[in-house]
Amino acid sequence: MLRTCLLVAALLLAPVQAAAKQVMDLAGRMVTIPDRVERIVIGEGRYVPALAVLDRADPVGRVVGMMGDYEDVDPATYAKYRARFPRIAEIPRIGRASRESFSIERAIVLQPQVAIFGLDGHGPDTRSGEVIRALEATGVAILFVDFRRDPLVNTPKSMELLGKVLGREREAGEFVAAWKAALAEVEDRLARARPAPARVFVESRVGLDSGCCETMTRGMMGRFVSAAGGINIAEAMVPGEAGSVTLEWLLANPPDVYIGTAIGGVDSLDRPWLALGAGVPAEAARVTLARSMGRIGIAELAAVRNGRAHAIWHHFYNSPFNIVAVQAFAKWLHPTLFADLDSDRLLRDLHDRFQPFPLDGAYWISLK
Repeated sequence: MLRTCLLVAALLLAPVQAAAKQVMDLAGRMVTIPDRVERIVIGEGRYVPALAVLDRADPVGRVVGMMGDYEDVDPATYAKYRARFPRIAEIPRIGRASRESFSIERAIVLQPQVAIFGLDGHGPDTRSGEVIRALEATGVAILFVDFRRDPLVNTPKSMELLGKVLGREREAGEFVAAWKAALAEVEDRLARARPAPARVFVESRVGLDSGCCETMTRGMMGRFVSAAGGINIAEAMVPGEAGSVTLEWLLANPPDVYIGTAIGGVDSLDRPWLALGAGVPAEAARVTLARSMGRIGIAELAAVRNGRAHAIWHHFYNSPFNIVAVQAFAKWLHPTLFADLDSDRLLRDLHDRFQPFPLDGAYWISLK
């Protein structure tokens, strides 16, 4: 009964849209949106940096509702946004960090014009039929973006889509041009040199549990391996975007390069996680990597013994700034070929141009 009443109330209160346009989202759907979008809900709090690319002055000004994942999974970066834009803490939360936690009732009451969801992720996605039907019934336009399923294809498309929706095509175009140029630096050099691919293992969310080893393969950061000139060895065992392999399998199929993803931050340096991101000094990050590489079995890998073990900020897997991770991977996989590639400068430049506060902290680190 409550849900029915809310649906009726939302239909009665929904503003009439005087003008509209059509866009195609990343799910291939033609969606009609208002010409002027002023009220949005976002299916992941971690979309805020993408919004900031388009509006550095007030990235959350149009956000009337958001999931509560950001402060939970990346509290250090969220704190940066909260310090710069205190209103972010006042935005109603319409769920936590899973699509099952999304509240249709709360979202409808907020009267958004547009809901921005991911093809996959920690909020509503293309499988969330009840959410889609309920919101569309009240006149909410639903758009799907993607920074994680096929990030190196869909990131520029997603940013261009957001630019159209929010009337920020120029800002989106500037970001996409810089993003594509950075990717071309890697692709063009690999195409000319044709180096032998390095064998790579990506261990995801290192230290989250005591077992080994969670990994990414045909999605998320797993895609960065092939883009950087490598072979993701776990693809032979893990058929989807992510999964796990045993330590015994990893020791029997040793990689040339090991890369772990860091879910820890400046407030968790004493936890068993790798720590990177906002506020984390490089030497503190290296200490967490060295500690992790001392684990039974992992320490025996030739990649670790030879100093070809590295750590990367985990949240690049779902970020429009993923391109800097591709460049970092390229330097690790082919250090001679990419000796002059400055991925640190790329991150600084992109952050200075497209984010609303200074860059602070190490976002990747090497054992040696």
